[in-house]
Amino acid sequence: MKTLILKTSFSLRTTLPLCLGMALLPAAQAQSYCASDGQPAPTALLERFINADCAACWRDPATPQASPRTAVLDWVVPGSQGDDAPLSAVAVRDAQARLDALAQARPTGSASLNQPNLAHHTLRVSRGLPFVGYLGVSIEMTPALPGPWQATLALVENLPAGTEGSPVARALVRNALVLDWGRSAAANAPAERYFDSRAMGIPSGANPERLGLVGWVQNAKGQVVALAQAGCELGEKP
Repeated sequence: MKTLILKTSFSLRTTLPLCLGMALLPAAQAQSYCASDGQPAPTALLERFINADCAACWRDPATPQASPRTAVLDWVVPGSQGDDAPLSAVAVRDAQARLDALAQARPTGSASLNQPNLAHHTLRVSRGLPFVGYLGVSIEMTPALPGPWQATLALVENLPAGTEGSPVARALVRNALVLDWGRSAAANAPAERYFDSRAMGIPSGANPERLGLVGWVQNAKGQVVALAQAGCELGEKP
């Protein structure tokens, strides 16, 4: 483990109004906008968790691989060694929050969880161009049933197999946003649309050209009821 995931610092959970970045984007670059439009909804969500103390876990040949049409998330959980942990540069507090939401203990090495997408609703995610350290993102759901739901949008860095010795391709979670949708209308007819847009901070050391999105919605039981991803590279037409 050398350059990509070791000892670079970054700031998480910093956001700006989405309109700031989008308003300043040159019109000629608008074609680099990317969304989940036209991409089949993944049928499952595979989440792989690595303790930041465990450098060998990144290179583990037994790392679970995704089957076709499975969205993947690689969470690096802060370890007991703090900033001295081998993977501390890419550890995110959101990873621990995700484990807590799943009622799972922090692994001493690595762990994984695979959930099916029940596909009860239509979900759309999108992102624009990076601007002064931020990336404009949005998540939108057209519900078919009343809530409540919890929506999550993860900003991921898509890394090919072989990166820093990883035996599998990675979707490294760099930032995450959690939203409560429809909790005040659980017993009522669903709203026609739920939508959120903003700017998410791009961590120092992340390659903006490799950034994509994975979004999902869970019901009150924690089941995935909608799932979408946008993984196209910058400069590629949606």
